[in-house]
This record gives sequence, C-alpha cells and structure tokens, in this order.
Amino acid sequence: MTIARKFFAIIALSGAIFGATAASAEHHEGGDKMVKPNIVEIAAGNPDFSTLVAALKAAGLVEALSGAGPFTVFAPTNEAFAQLPAGTLDSLLLPENKDKLVAILTYHVVSGKVMAADVVTLNEATSLEGDTIAISVANGAVKVDGADVVVTDLEASNGVIHVIDAVITPGS
Repeated sequence: MTIARKFFAIIALSGAIFGATAASAEHHEGGDKMVKPNIVEIAAGNPDFSTLVAALKAAGLVEALSGAGPFTVFAPTNEAFAQLPAGTLDSLLLPENKDKLVAILTYHVVSGKVMAADVVTLNEATSLEGDTIAISVANGAVKVDGADVVVTDLEASNGVIHVIDAVITPGS
C-alpha cells in the first residue's frame, strides 16, 4: 500500500470524528440553496475547536479567516492546546500578548486551498506568519512541524481545515 493510500485509510477511519460537523454545518440561504460555512463557522460549530475560536477572537483574526481566502488551516483541537505548558494559553490570551498570539495562529494558516492529496506531496509550506512549516510523510502518517494530522479535508466556503494534534509555533 502506498504512503498516500495508508494516509487516506487512516483519515477515513478518523473522519467519523469530525465528518458530520462539516456536512451538517451547511445552511440554507434564500430558499433551497445550500451554502458551505466558512472556516470560522466550521470551527465555531465544533466544540473540539472552542479554544481555537477563543484564540482567534482574542487575536482579532475572526474577520480575516471569515474572508474570501482561500486558506488552508492546520487547526489544533482543544486537547492540542491543553498540551501547552501550564499558563501558556492564559498568557497568550492577554491583550498585551496579542502580537505573539497572532504570530502563532497565522503560523497555522497557509494561503490557498491545499487538500490532503496535495499536502502529502509537499515537504514544506509557507505560513501566513511568514515562516516555513515542515511537512513529512512516514508510514502513512502526515506531520506538520511534528504535529500529527488526524483529520483532513474539512471543506469550507473559503478553504479547508486539516485537524492537528498539537499547537505548532514559528521557529519550532
């Protein structure tokens, strides 16, 4: 089995965790027309991303990530944020640390819509923060800066979300 096939097999198994969120998040707009939610709406509609959404609000990035994009977001779950050293998240959410929070959050975002099939062909990607995110594929698992990609291709109207199990930081 190729690395890409192993990767997609793992994603198919884990897709049940988040798959319903993206599908059920579509909403009607003016009659029967279905509209996909944007990246922020998908995150806000999933309780596993409540910490990410709070951080986006504190950083003033909600409007930007609700815009046209397209964006690819490597989105850490609440569990990923919980792995940060004690007090780190609370400190980052303080107004005086907004610049650092913005840098960390924009490091999780890549310009353009990069689907899983494309991610597995890359060695790196440039984040909106400006630094390069390392991408590796081994034994069917994809990592971005050491964080495991656990769910892929949550499509939004303005891009795509790939769920990761750790918070990644510039220069890591």
